Amino acid sequence: MVKYYQPEIETASREQIRAWQDERLVKQVQHAWDNVPYYRKKMEEKGLTPADIQGTADLHKLPFLSKDDLREAYPYGLLGKPLSECVRIQSTSGTTGKRVVAFYTQHDIDLWEDCCARAITAVGGSQEDVCQVAYGYGLFTGGAGLHGGSHKVGCLTLPMSSGNTDRQLQFMTDLGTTILCCTPSYAAYLSESIHECGLRDQIKLKAGIFGAEAWSQKMREDIEKGLGIKAYDIYGLTEISGPGVAFECQAQNGMHINEDHFIAEIINPETGEVLPEGSKGELVFTCITKEAFPLIRYRTRDICILSSEPCPCGRTHIKMCKPMGRSDDMLIVKGVNVFPSQIETVLLEQGYPANYQIVVDRVNHSDTLEVMVEMTPENFSDSLAKITSMEKKLVDALRAMLGISAKVRLVAPKTIARSEGKAVRIIDKRKI
Repeated sequence: MVKYYQPEIETASREQIRAWQDERLVKQVQHAWDNVPYYRKKMEEKGLTPADIQGTADLHKLPFLSKDDLREAYPYGLLGKPLSECVRIQSTSGTTGKRVVAFYTQHDIDLWEDCCARAITAVGGSQEDVCQVAYGYGLFTGGAGLHGGSHKVGCLTLPMSSGNTDRQLQFMTDLGTTILCCTPSYAAYLSESIHECGLRDQIKLKAGIFGAEAWSQKMREDIEKGLGIKAYDIYGLTEISGPGVAFECQAQNGMHINEDHFIAEIINPETGEVLPEGSKGELVFTCITKEAFPLIRYRTRDICILSSEPCPCGRTHIKMCKPMGRSDDMLIVKGVNVFPSQIETVLLEQGYPANYQIVVDRVNHSDTLEVMVEMTPENFSDSLAKITSMEKKLVDALRAMLGISAKVRLVAPKTIARSEGKAVRIIDKRKI
């Protein structure tokens, strides 16, 4: 029996969802105006007061927030509650510039864990399950969010954190883990390790909840085949709570956004214009229930599409597709927009593993793009002629996808370091 499914919320009518959002948006704007001088100033610069916001129809009038604002206001400039009422911070895993720090009241944590609990039940989780949380703990939101959600569902929770793969496999087999939560790259690594150790028949996994980094449909299929599970996507950002902002159900055709807590918009990333449903653009979120860090119209820089088409699972909350790239950290190589997901798609379609690295450099004032790719044990060869032929085939496929040339360097299996956390896919030497 599923303990934490909330049909009165998750299958509410679109009219009811909109009513919740209208009411909560008005309260949140007033809360930010009263308690966040940084945001009040941004509203005043646009000639706005809370009286101008009567519901979601007025959302487009409000100013955006970006990661630059979070860094400028660091550490306390966007705080919406006294520190005495805050019980936790989480922070991004980025290493450049000022870190993004998000604050939480106990109420914020409760709602965040509710969202993660919904994600677990959406993949079939219940109090009968053993949930192994192999996301990193500490300042990173992955471990904390799924840990709290697992508790709310009533699962036996294994707070493994990332790394120590031998221990991961021992507990997975000894305790009969049924749900695995980690990054997709680490799931692929665990799958590889399970097969190497001959443990496949001892694994009882049925589902995996994977997020925190981009992964393709082909990578999903490989993980599902390798672990004998269904692999589900989960989405979130530290700034707006962490994982659980949106999650896949068993239909696996988009992630339901928890619209009773977050309002989603799609905008033109260059003009800021709000685009109609079904349009491809930048995802913007407004947090309508957060107390300590009440971000309004926060630009995620993720490119995606929203859809409110009926879902077979019965949930009515709008769905977002898997992010299709980024509007800010996409690679611009020789004037061409290049998304790493495009490169991954080509590699996986050509039968190469998901462990690769993209190296961008600038030589004699011209950009260079190199993709280092592992050969599989099946196609491994030390024949120079064969390797050259394989590399040429990949070069041609990448040129067809990207519109520019990339150098390909094939390396032996297991040459590229495995990731036990968030995979480092891109090395941009132009910034060094």
